[in-house]
Amino acid sequence: PPPPVGTFSEEERSRQPSLFSVVRSLVDLFGYDADLSRSVDGGQLGLYGSFGYDLTFQFEPIRLARDRPADQRNLVLYLPDEILVVDQDRRDAWTVRYDFRYDGVGTQGLPRDGEAGEFHPFDSEDPVAVEAFSERDTPRGEFADSVERAKREFAVGNLFEAVLSQTFRRKLDADSPPSAVFRRLRSRNPAPYGFLMNLGEEEYLVGASPEMFVRCESTDDNDHFPGAIRVETCPISGTVARGADALEDALRVKSLMMNAKEESELTMCTDVDRNDKSRICIPGSVEVIGRRQIEMYSRLIHTVDHVEGYLRPEFDALDAFLCHTWAVTVTGAPKTWAIQFVEDNERTSRAWYGGAVGMVGFDGGLNTGLTLRTVRVKNGVAEVRAGATLLYDSNPIAEEQETELKASAMIDAVVMKGPEDDGSGRAAATAPVTDAKEKVGTGKSIILIDHEDSFVHTLGNYLRQTGAVVRTLRSGPSALKAIEKMIEDGNKPDMVVLSPGPGNPTDFALSTTLEFLTKNRIPGFGVCLGLQGMVEHFGGTLGVLGYPMHGKPSPVFLTPLGKNEDSIFAGLPDTFEVARYHSLHGIKERLPSCLQVTALSEDGIVMGIQHDSLPYAAVQFHPESILTSPAHGMAILRNALSFLQYADGEGERGEDDAETAAAATAATGAQVIAELEALGVADLKERLKGAGLSTTGTKSQLIVRLALWIHKSQEAKGGRLDLDGMTVPELRELKQGLGLKGTAPTKGALMEVLKNCLVG
Repeated sequence: PPPPVGTFSEEERSRQPSLFSVVRSLVDLFGYDADLSRSVDGGQLGLYGSFGYDLTFQFEPIRLARDRPADQRNLVLYLPDEILVVDQDRRDAWTVRYDFRYDGVGTQGLPRDGEAGEFHPFDSEDPVAVEAFSERDTPRGEFADSVERAKREFAVGNLFEAVLSQTFRRKLDADSPPSAVFRRLRSRNPAPYGFLMNLGEEEYLVGASPEMFVRCESTDDNDHFPGAIRVETCPISGTVARGADALEDALRVKSLMMNAKEESELTMCTDVDRNDKSRICIPGSVEVIGRRQIEMYSRLIHTVDHVEGYLRPEFDALDAFLCHTWAVTVTGAPKTWAIQFVEDNERTSRAWYGGAVGMVGFDGGLNTGLTLRTVRVKNGVAEVRAGATLLYDSNPIAEEQETELKASAMIDAVVMKGPEDDGSGRAAATAPVTDAKEKVGTGKSIILIDHEDSFVHTLGNYLRQTGAVVRTLRSGPSALKAIEKMIEDGNKPDMVVLSPGPGNPTDFALSTTLEFLTKNRIPGFGVCLGLQGMVEHFGGTLGVLGYPMHGKPSPVFLTPLGKNEDSIFAGLPDTFEVARYHSLHGIKERLPSCLQVTALSEDGIVMGIQHDSLPYAAVQFHPESILTSPAHGMAILRNALSFLQYADGEGERGEDDAETAAAATAATGAQVIAELEALGVADLKERLKGAGLSTTGTKSQLIVRLALWIHKSQEAKGGRLDLDGMTVPELRELKQGLGLKGTAPTKGALMEVLKNCLVG
């Protein structure tokens, strides 16, 4: 695992000691000039092989929930001494042979031979193998149950998106060795990344992956500096089955492009991908150069984005590789919490699935594809793993069927013999040029507190474009100690930005952070979770949206205060569209008087706040998302840097600064959901009955109802739920959400029923 959080900045995470330190040393040892490599062998020399899914645990600390097979390997790389290069575009092929020499010893003249590893089909006479074999790792119907669990996480804001997978298995006979499966795949399902790898130890990978993982190349043709390394990715999300003919394909494409859920999937994937690049790329260089492009495969149609950036001089291709582990298209968002959810809910370890295959070039380049649409052959058993991208809108049964559809093309290549064919092709794209903007942040220092969010580095990228120096610190005591040390050294930051994140403010002790900022007179700007933290810290109340807004566009409307010249929205239109990723929100009627509302959504949800005396402001939406115009997002951040400052004599705290200690010790939403999921339906109904709540509905509905009761009871007992200040419609909505029986015709009767239920 990586070193402990707090011992390094988040921008330096890819440079922490790991297995990739060894790979980097090998690249440095064999490294040679990129221009020379292009002229000699076309940049072919490097390490070729496969990168396992579990390698991401060397980048992000994750709690393992299941044992790994003793023979599972996570990295197999080969140094070839002979490469057969086939150029499909030029219809040409040639062989490149290498000799290596070091410290007076070389390979020249040595025989180029080795032992042949014969393929062994499944042994039906082996009772152990027969007993261990099963056609799928997840019994039919259980995948849909996992989708229900994911939807409960979406509902409370712990996740925006998750990718769960399952494995299907078939026995291989002597007529279907890996080479035959590879030829069938090339014929029936041609893809940009086709591969056949003999990994040794009776293990093979055969794939037709549609998705680039990370590609890096040095280029002089850029706007930054000669030899800058361009890093590109092509996130794929949004899926529909092929039609019977071209006309039906066109109808399917139209339905796919009009599907808001599928658009949200790709939006989240690309926003996270941009964030991964922003950690290590030159500010302003990360761009979407292709949006929702259509790609067609043998049985599926996908929508694809194309994203590029240019690495800062201190980073290399391996940094780019690590920062993207693994693509949100195979994990989810926020990525760290999604990876933990995958670990907790999938039945078996992923092994190679969701990792990557390809080459690490000795010229500093890199070319890898995601390990998708892949057959893993181990001891004569073919394994096909397929996943589905889950959102709050997901239909559990449909998502399970999607995994079966995705796996079907691979399974056919395993079990159905047929003729061979060939075909592939790619298209390139060029990047637009972005105009330079006013550098209001020049000379300023910003600390960006990371609440384990998957967009924080894109936010940092935007902040750097103001000219400010930005340092990202993972939230917690170590971050506050680091800021305290900066203050002691005379380097107090000009602003602290509170990032978005999953969960709720108490999960990250945001009130403690805000107390620290106020004590040290440091201006603060919050995004999403940052706004929610300010609302709770200054005495307001949070609510839960009836429908989570994850990756959804939404218009916002500026209030009169939001149109002031010193507002963070100064210079913006009265109405503009933004990206929303949240379930929690500040209840407008329950905000403290010190927090002024500067923007609202169409349905009256608070989208912006500003403190009336302290230099604090926040937005509930994501200014860094592709659904928010970059011009608007950058304007908000420039305004924050320009206007959120302490003046002499300011900074005294008012009475509205009250904080509730009980909230800090309350169980988090994630903990409550996890505990309730472990209960059976009978136990859930017993608890609901004891609280006087309705016991009807599905298990998911029972869990949501009981979780709401626990949350509101904690607020009521802690003095944070002001029933007196709520309107009659709000009281009725809360009563209905809790499933309380009986009628309460007046406000007084409603309050009495709710107080008896929540306080006792």
